[in-house]
Amino acid sequence: MKNGFLFLLGAALARNVAGHIAFWHPSMYGFNQSEGDNRPVDPLANMTFDQWWFHDHLAYPPNPGDVFNLPAGGNITSQLTCHKGYTSYNATSGGPIDDKGQPDSPCPGSPSTQWHAENFGDVEGCALAIAPKSDAKQVNPEDFTIFSVNHTCVWYKYTNFAVPAQMPACPQGGCTCAFFWIHAPDSGAPQIYMNGFHCDVTGAKSDAPAIAKSQVAKRCGYDPATGRSGSPNNCTIGAKQPLYWYQKERNNMFEGPLDPPVYNDLYGFKDGAQDDIFESSSSKSAKSSKSSTSSKSSKTSKGKQMIDLGASAAGAIATDSATSTDLPLSPTLAPSGSASTASAPSACSAGASRMVKHHTKRPKPNYLAQSTKSADGRRNIMSMINLAASAPIELIDVLIRR
Repeated sequence: MKNGFLFLLGAALARNVAGHIAFWHPSMYGFNQSEGDNRPVDPLANMTFDQWWFHDHLAYPPNPGDVFNLPAGGNITSQLTCHKGYTSYNATSGGPIDDKGQPDSPCPGSPSTQWHAENFGDVEGCALAIAPKSDAKQVNPEDFTIFSVNHTCVWYKYTNFAVPAQMPACPQGGCTCAFFWIHAPDSGAPQIYMNGFHCDVTGAKSDAPAIAKSQVAKRCGYDPATGRSGSPNNCTIGAKQPLYWYQKERNNMFEGPLDPPVYNDLYGFKDGAQDDIFESSSSKSAKSSKSSTSSKSSKTSKGKQMIDLGASAAGAIATDSATSTDLPLSPTLAPSGSASTASAPSACSAGASRMVKHHTKRPKPNYLAQSTKSADGRRNIMSMINLAASAPIELIDVLIRR
């Protein structure tokens, strides 16, 4: 029990460890912000809406003229690193500190655990979202739509994102975009990452369809970590919102701390451009989903195992999450009476934890044994997490010495 508590204590304090990742570009909000514990690379967890939304960097907008262009039907290359000095924009951070021996590492000289991955197969993907509003202060969480996903993120510094060919033009003044990332549960504390930036779509067709109203993503893919089968019929078809998780306010995901939502097939996000986000494509995507096979299959992209949707299994899939509302942070799911309380899985429910992820080079955990743990035991674990997250330094020191 002592060793388990110390592990949870370490996870609760992991936010102070360097080596997190940000999307660096002069168009980002907070590009030159480096004060205290609110650097662009710092993780976001258990925060109020004002604290986590845009990383609380809305007061630090990009300079006029700094914009990230999104070529419709093309690709963009982002720079994802643990420090601005590792990017081509290092002059604004005192000069380059790049390790030339690792030109494509997001954090040269550091082990992969510094970007929350035990190995290459442990990355869970990241995403870019867009809102058709030029004033970021007018953007609400529901305005964002995920338009591109990279399943190998954040393993490489230079990470490519494909832009849908039907992406419509932005209004006068441009659009507002954001980078989102949630890492695997076995290499760091529960947290999300968000960096907003000013963007504009180039080369848009005059008859390009509008982006449909985004909906909350639902868990629907085969999960190799637990062996739970997928349910294609449970996927959110069409435009999807980012995954807002583990904050004090405005969550749209209510999974537990050991079962984070992720930007890959598990939540219906395919690798690459999200071509089903437009008003004219949602019905076609729905028909395509119904006719797709329900057998398990796997693909390989840059060596990462990416799982297709599998056969359905009762009790394994989350239903609709509640819409974004001011909800208290909970290690379980949504509060009583919310749309997601009835059947969405919690990390506290039997067999739900994805803490130890299964990959071809790592042994599959015994989830049958995990599922036999008592509800009281799981509640004790969550109590320890909450205690560790709020314990004063003096108490932590006493607990470690015992």
